[in-house]
Amino acid sequence: MTVTRFAPSPTGRLHVGNIRTALHNWMLARKAGGRFLLRIDDTDADRSREEYVEAIRDDLAWLGLRPDGEERQSERLPHYEAAFESLREAARVYPCYETAQELELKRKIQLGRGLPPIYDRGALALSEKDRAAKEAEGIAPHWRFKLDHDTPIVWEDGVRGKQKFDAAQLSDPVIRRADGSWLYMLPSAVDDLEMGVTNVLRGEDHVSNTAVQIQMFTALIAAQHKGAAMMPEFAHEALLVGSEGKLSKRLGALGCDAFRERGIEPDALVALLARLGTSLPVEPIAERDSLVETFDLSTFGRAPARFDDGELDRINAALVHRMDYADVADRLPDGMDAAGWHAVRPNLEKVADAAGIWRLVTGPVPVPELSDEDRAYCAIAADALVWGEDPWHSLTGRLKDATGRKGKPLFLPLRLALTGQASGPDMGELLPLIGEAEARRRLMAAAEQG
Repeated sequence: MTVTRFAPSPTGRLHVGNIRTALHNWMLARKAGGRFLLRIDDTDADRSREEYVEAIRDDLAWLGLRPDGEERQSERLPHYEAAFESLREAARVYPCYETAQELELKRKIQLGRGLPPIYDRGALALSEKDRAAKEAEGIAPHWRFKLDHDTPIVWEDGVRGKQKFDAAQLSDPVIRRADGSWLYMLPSAVDDLEMGVTNVLRGEDHVSNTAVQIQMFTALIAAQHKGAAMMPEFAHEALLVGSEGKLSKRLGALGCDAFRERGIEPDALVALLARLGTSLPVEPIAERDSLVETFDLSTFGRAPARFDDGELDRINAALVHRMDYADVADRLPDGMDAAGWHAVRPNLEKVADAAGIWRLVTGPVPVPELSDEDRAYCAIAADALVWGEDPWHSLTGRLKDATGRKGKPLFLPLRLALTGQASGPDMGELLPLIGEAEARRRLMAAAEQG
């Protein structure tokens, strides 16, 4: 069974890049009839907040991305301790005592010599006596995972194709801080193995992490005798950039809360992000099954995926124009029924805009300043108004015959008098909602203006 996971850290709200990653993992699992897991990576106790855990759950629910299971790393600490001990017994982790300042100085020296700024494994040269002396001084070690420099790291990436890394050109990653807390690498690998994750789909900024974790997976399987455990398959998608074509800090601030405040429908955001960065056209598709059916990693490109607010707004408007009354009834202004929604829907960009347009029905509307000729025309219209099944076309037909007007001179003064605006919803649908008495009153008010 295909098992994917979305593993956010609850140190802030989800942003648009996180949302895209979650969506693509959900789609990958759904297409294969598999499972989509939510894993809360909350090992950083100082920065993790319960309010963000709740926000992550709420955001995924709003988007319709309901996980098939949830795990929290803070509840799995014994698993990481056991994995760490097995790696220590296998000599695949080792203690280091350098301070942050000492490590930074080493990096600067290496860069100055034209060398890659990777860790020089100086801690491996320490004797037991040296380590004891460090700890006697009160220096607690941090721990690194020891990469196997003799084994090239190779995998077939679901988006990027064949990937190959020389382990000797990578730093042995720190997996545990001096205070005993965990960094990302080891807990993530342990969880992926133990939770049966089969596919890891994430951003291309994790490619070097994957190279390191592939050796970590291999070491864990061997050290813990997990002969039946399988390493996941990996795919790394291009990162999002802003519409200007550059990486944008603003994208990091665009979260579900910001989209909600703008009146963006979750289906619009999903429709955009589902295909952004692929060769498939971005279209206003509300049906999740249709999006899932066409999801294919082979369509993903290597070029940065460009996020455009304008494109999101266009998709949102197109989906709003297709929404049934039952889908939005609880979000519409008091008094707006199915006929009202049908009348205003084509003029909306967001559902929330309905309230403003509905005031054309409920009033008050401004009385327009018209020419003497148009005021007289409105007076004629008030007298010619006969209510029936289609009062607008009945009225304009009568006025065309009576005045000889046609086109804009026939319609515009009436729209201005009845709505106070030169454009808006179809008058054939709007006039019956305004009602006979109010329509006649508005026409007479325009006739008497000035």
